[in-house]
Formats: sequence, structure tokens, C-alpha cells
Amino acid sequence: MSARLRVYPSPRKDGRASAPEPTVRISLQDLLPLVALGQRDNYLWLQDFLDDEVCVTEDLYEVLQAFRRYRPSA
Repeated sequence: MSARLRVYPSPRKDGRASAPEPTVRISLQDLLPLVALGQRDNYLWLQDFLDDEVCVTEDLYEVLQAFRRYRPSA
């Protein structure tokens, strides 16, 4: 039996595989505990998604940026 040729898409120039378009909506209330648990317990499946982008509203983004810069005084 002859070998079959398998064709794979070439990798993107930036080295990342193309990701499917997001199709599922989930509330932050439902998402955060799962992601926090995955990070806390160092689940390997979470590492597969670390380069994925997440869309957030502009006001949430501004709050997150302000929080990132926030340093509590001693």
C-alpha cells in the first residue's frame, strides 16, 4: 500500500496557529472562577490558551489598566 500525502496548513508568519473566531459568550462572573482555579492549580490546559485574545468592553479595559497601575500606599 502506498503512503498517503498529508497536507497541513503552513504556520502563520508570527509563529501562532490561526485561532477560530469566538462564538460563545460567557459572563465574567462565570469565567473568572474557572480561570483562577486553573491558574492556582497550574492546569496544563490553561497554558494552551495563554496567547488567546479576549475582547472586553472599553470601560472594563480602562478599569483594568487603572488597576494595573494602582499601588497601595504603605
